[in-house]
Parts: sequence; C-alpha cells; structure tokens
Amino acid sequence: MEHIEKLLLQNKAWVEQKNQEDGEFFQRSAKSQTPRFLWIGCSDSRVPANEITATDPGEIFVHRNIANMVVHTDMSMLSVLDYAVNVLQVPHVILCGHYGCGGVRAAMGQKQFGLIDNWIRHIKDVYSMHYKELEIIQDPEQRENRFTEFNVIDQVYNLSQTSIIQNSWATRHAPYVHGWVYDLRSGLIKDLHVTMNDNSSMAEVYKFEVLS
Repeated sequence: MEHIEKLLLQNKAWVEQKNQEDGEFFQRSAKSQTPRFLWIGCSDSRVPANEITATDPGEIFVHRNIANMVVHTDMSMLSVLDYAVNVLQVPHVILCGHYGCGGVRAAMGQKQFGLIDNWIRHIKDVYSMHYKELEIIQDPEQRENRFTEFNVIDQVYNLSQTSIIQNSWATRHAPYVHGWVYDLRSGLIKDLHVTMNDNSSMAEVYKFEVLS
C-alpha cells in the first residue's frame, strides 16, 4: 500500500507545483481540450508521451497498446482515432514506437506468453512482410531495431488505410500522419521521415471513395 500512498502524495505535490506556476491551469484544463496531436504509442511504462515531448496535459490525445499497433478490428483504437480526427480535429497523428520494445522482441521468437500471443501475431505479420531484409542483418540488436522501424512504418500505412483518415483528408486536408521511434537509451525521438497527408501514393485497393 505504501506505493499507492506515494502516488497520491506525488499527485498533491504536482498540483501544488502547477498552481504555483500557473494559478489558472486547472480551471482552463477543466473547461475543454484542444490538442494538436493524437499519439498512438506503446503501453511500455518507459515511454510516456507527455514527458518525452515536454508537453502539458491537454496538448496530446493519447492511445497506447502493446507495440503501438494499428489493427483494423481494434474498436478501442478506432474509437480514439475517430474522436481525435473528427471531433477534436487534430492536425497531426503521431505513430511512435520505441527501441527495446518487448512486444517486438516477443514477435521475433517462438515462446508462448498466453492471451497476448493473439496480439503478437499481428506484429509477426510485419516481420514476415520484411523477412528477407531482416534476416540478412547479423547483429540481433540491429535486426530488432530495424524491425521496430518497419513496424512503425507499416502502422503509419495502416492508419492511412482507414476510412477515418481518408475521409478527413478529403474534407479538411488533414491530419498529417507521422512515424517516429523513441530511443530508450538516449531519450531522443527519431523521425523516420514517413509522413502521409493524402492517399495518392497508396495502392488502389486501399483507397476509399469519398462519402458525399
């Protein structure tokens, strides 16, 4: 219980600090949120979106899951995406993975973990798609890091293939969808320079007709 009590005490200390810095902060936050970013990241406790981007509460709308996946049958992710894009109208969606991801590492092996194996299966599909390039990388850490990057890139494409994103592109020419990777060892974010804001480069089979 002492760990729980510590969290509550830290919360009180944080509130006192915020009030000292800005006496109106909580009053403003309570009225509305106008984030400019949707962050889809990994659930890993070492990758908190607000802290690593030095942003305040209210600046980033966040969805996290194991290995930052965009699975088209995941209603939780799709609901967050729909709200962020169509209600909050964020101008940017960031798909952020991280090196040293346990989900990515698990997808590279054959060990069973239980229920999560069904989720990891989606990550294994990414490895299968890039099998030839990954298998020629001899160093295990470099191979894992490259796999992490491929996973981010593929999830950017998966986001862009949703009707939610494509309809928004057609109606308001936003959001931009970005792919990043966070380095646990350095604390730095790497921009993979995979950014999409229309479906012009997308295979025809993934393009949706615009709803009238």
